[in-house]
Amino acid sequence: MRIRSLGVIDDAVVELSPGFTAVTGETGAGKTMVVTSLGLLLGGRADPALVRIGAKSAVVEGRVTVPAGAPVAVRAEEAGAELDDGALLISRTISAEGRSRAHLGGRSVPVGMLTELADELVAVHGQTDQQGLLKAARQRQALDRYAGDAVAGPHAKYAAAYRRLKAVSAELATLTTRARERAQEADLLRFGLNEVAAVEPRAGEDAELAAEAERLGHAEALASAAAVAHAALAGNPEDPEGVDATTLVAGAGRALDAVRAHDPALAALADRMGEISILLADVAGELAGYADNLDADPLRLAAVEERRAALGALTRKYGEDVNAVLAWAEEGAGRLTELEGDDDRIDELTAERDALRAELSGLAQALTDARTGAAARFAEAVTAELAHLAMPHARVTIDIRQTDDPEGVEVNGRTVACTSSGADEVELLLAPHPDAQPRPIAKGASGGELSRVMLAVEVVFAGTDPVPTYLFDEVDAGVGGKAAVEIGRRLAKLAKTAQVVVVTHLPQVAAFADRQLLVEKTNDGSVTRSGVTVLEGEDRVRELSRMLAGQEDSETARAHAEELLATARADA
Repeated sequence: MRIRSLGVIDDAVVELSPGFTAVTGETGAGKTMVVTSLGLLLGGRADPALVRIGAKSAVVEGRVTVPAGAPVAVRAEEAGAELDDGALLISRTISAEGRSRAHLGGRSVPVGMLTELADELVAVHGQTDQQGLLKAARQRQALDRYAGDAVAGPHAKYAAAYRRLKAVSAELATLTTRARERAQEADLLRFGLNEVAAVEPRAGEDAELAAEAERLGHAEALASAAAVAHAALAGNPEDPEGVDATTLVAGAGRALDAVRAHDPALAALADRMGEISILLADVAGELAGYADNLDADPLRLAAVEERRAALGALTRKYGEDVNAVLAWAEEGAGRLTELEGDDDRIDELTAERDALRAELSGLAQALTDARTGAAARFAEAVTAELAHLAMPHARVTIDIRQTDDPEGVEVNGRTVACTSSGADEVELLLAPHPDAQPRPIAKGASGGELSRVMLAVEVVFAGTDPVPTYLFDEVDAGVGGKAAVEIGRRLAKLAKTAQVVVVTHLPQVAAFADRQLLVEKTNDGSVTRSGVTVLEGEDRVRELSRMLAGQEDSETARAHAEELLATARADA
């Protein structure tokens, strides 16, 4: 990794060996920044406070070796990343303003992509992870992780049935709790639909009736106007001497026809005059027919107004016009059908819920059985590891229990509470010595014991669900003496199958490392490129002496450091 402008680190390169790397240095020298940097490469939260004072941004770049065809390589390539000779280049930039950018294999990617790949690349463990192990949910996850497919298969089936049960129960609750409101809605719809059905409106009928009412209301004036217009066009039979438009136009046409042969322009006018004569005759005929067909019956007008009143009662309630009323009725009929089908739907959902509860009971039982079988093996494996960590008489057991709940599912003949993870509550119990009663690790383990329990869990995981790299940040806190030597020895064992990086203050742990890195500040309080060095030979003895006694040149401390290194080499 190359780290620039992150915390106390100005510009430094950290080279991690394939086996066991120990990172040491004085308190406050910047060792934790190594852990933080790796966390950023794995999609950790970008905190602008991490940017070194005076810098515009902090940058972490890493080169991670991944096997060709591995799931993490395939997923990276799907995201557009390119591998460089079997290595994946990852970078993360944090600006002082809080913006964050991520690059994977030369391509810009969302930070979430790094998080997605993290679980298959590195397992990070620190003091916060120890506290997380105290939570029941994390302990259940640890057991499930150890069990692998034996639990994953039943859990997937259980989770699918649980999600469906929740959905069915929610819909059923909605239907039953709103039964009164839905019944009231159905009654209102029936009433309205009956009103519309009684009137039997036709599309556009209100507009037609409005026009007819206007005509009937002015029948006399319309008839009189039509008669006057007809007389002006076609003449009045009672006044033979009267002059009408048809006669005048006909005379004009004859006058033009007589001379049309002498001038084409006048001939055109004569043709137009003929057209006018025809049009006048047509209008006169229609006026005569209009007057004959005009209905001036007051009874018809009354019937039209009565019908308009009936339609108006509907448009005041259900729509702006009859077309809108008809649209409301169509939609209302569909909604009423839906509401009237609620009883049938409630019966269907109730039957499905009962069937799902029965199915979930069987799946929960299968999940409990799978966890119970894995718990015995897991506890035995962790107990065996603790024997190698200076806790030879400690015993780990796993308590799997359920909580009674009348609304739950039946498991082992009891009706118990269930969640999306099953009906089980999982708790790690520790008995530090033979005379001690097993107690939850949150109550029965000291800080040093908890560190060893967590390390034992990880060593067990390494044999069943390995990841390429393990990073431990001072998980040896609270441990010393022989226990510290055993922790170093077990970390070295873990490093035979995976890359292990440990940030530690314990010389007993650091002595077992294949490579030891020293992080130290310069006089101005920063860590530069030369501030992260690989310790070898005499330099490593001096650092272990400092860690042992705080005195690099103490002969006693040097002898003890050399003895530690000799012990570690003998174990290798």
